[in-house]
Amino acid sequence: MFDFDNFREIWSTIRRNKLRTFLTGFSVAWGIFMLIVLLCAGNGLHNGIMYNFRNLATNMVSVSTRYTSKPWQGLPAERSISFRQADLDDLKRDFREIEYRSATITHADTLTYDNEYFTGQTEGVLPDHAHINYVNIAAGHGRFINAIDIRDRRKVIVLSPRMAEVLFREADPLGEYVRCGNLMFQVIGVYEDDNKSNNAPAYIPFSVAQQLYNHGYGFGSLTFTLQGVNTEEESDAFEARFRTWMARRHQFDPTDENAIGFWNMGNEFRLFNTMMDGITFFIWIIGIGTLTAGIVGVSNIMLITVKERTKEFGIRKAIGAKPSSILSLVITESILVTALFGYIGMILGIGLTELISYGMGIAQSAPTAQDGDVIPEISIFRDPTIDLGIAVSATLLIVIAGVLAGYFPARKAIKITAIEAMRDH
Repeated sequence: MFDFDNFREIWSTIRRNKLRTFLTGFSVAWGIFMLIVLLCAGNGLHNGIMYNFRNLATNMVSVSTRYTSKPWQGLPAERSISFRQADLDDLKRDFREIEYRSATITHADTLTYDNEYFTGQTEGVLPDHAHINYVNIAAGHGRFINAIDIRDRRKVIVLSPRMAEVLFREADPLGEYVRCGNLMFQVIGVYEDDNKSNNAPAYIPFSVAQQLYNHGYGFGSLTFTLQGVNTEEESDAFEARFRTWMARRHQFDPTDENAIGFWNMGNEFRLFNTMMDGITFFIWIIGIGTLTAGIVGVSNIMLITVKERTKEFGIRKAIGAKPSSILSLVITESILVTALFGYIGMILGIGLTELISYGMGIAQSAPTAQDGDVIPEISIFRDPTIDLGIAVSATLLIVIAGVLAGYFPARKAIKITAIEAMRDH
C-alpha cells in the first residue's frame, strides 16, 4: 500500500531526471495529440461532404427524356421521347423497389405581390417530391402540396424563404395571393432553406403545371427513391430493367442509352462512402503509427530508466526493501507520467479541434452575398470533432503501454541479487 512517502520519493526521482521525464511525457502527449488531430480531420472531411447531401435522398433516381440515337423497328433515330401520365401511374405497380415518386415540370416565372416582384423558377411537383428532396416546412409555416391539390388542380403555391422575404417583407404570406405569370396562386406554405438562395424554386401542383406549360400532356423529368437496391450490381440490374420497361412503352432500342437520362444518387453515394472509407483507413494507419511511435518512445525511455536504476534497486533490496515494493514504485511512476501527459495531449488535441470547429461554425453561419444573391453553401470540411470515447481509449492504451514498458524490465532487474546489481552496475 502506498503512502505519502512513496509519492514523495517518486516526485524526487522525477525532479532528478527532468529531461528523461519530459521526453517520456512528450512522446505520450504527441502520440495522443496527433491521433486526435488526424481523426478529427478525417471526420471533418466526412461531415463536410455529407452536409452536401442533406437536402437529397441518397437513394434517389432522376430520369429525364432525351432523343433516340438508334433506329428501332422501322422508326427513325433522333426521335423525341416524352413521358406520359401512365408511366408515372404504373411505376410503383411494376417496380416494387420504388418507394416515393414524383414528376417535375420546371418553368421560369415572375411572381408579383402588390408592388413587389421576384423572378425565379416554379416547379410543378407531386406530394412525394417533399420526401425525395427533403423539402421541410416548419410548424406554423403552412404545408406542402397534397393529393387534393393535384386532383382538383388547385391554384396554390409553396414559396421559398427568399421569395417570401422579397414579396412580403415582414408580413405573413400564408393565405395571401401572388400572381405567377397570368394566374393568381394562394400561398399555402413557406419551406425551409438555410441559404435563402435566389435559385430556390416555388412549388405548384403538378397537374396545374401540366395544364399551364405542357398543354395538359406529358412531362420530361421524373424522380423516385429505391428500397432494397444497396449494391452497384443491384443498381445496374434495376437500371437495365427500367430501360427495357421504358423502351417497350415508348418504342426505342433498350440499348439506346441516349433515349433517356438515368442518374442514380445511390451510385454516387456508394462511391463517396468507398472513398471516405479509404481515407478513414489511411488516417487510422497514420494515427496508429504515430501512437505506436509514442509507445515505442515510452518503452525505450522506460528501458533506459530501469537499467540506470538497477544499482538503486540492488541497494534497496540490500536494506530490506521487498521486490514487490520496488516494482510497484516503478509502475506507479510510469502511470503518473503517462497518464498526466496523455491527458495533456488529449486536452490539447480536443481543444484545438473544438476551436477550429467553433471558428468554422461562425464562418459558415454567415452567408456570402454577391450581387444581391446568396451563394449556395458547398461544404468540404465541417465540424472536425472526435468521439470522446476514442480519445479516452487512445489515452488509456498509451498509459497501459507505459506501464508494461516499465513493468517487464523492472521485474527482470529486481530478480538480480543485491550484490550482483551493485557490482555490475
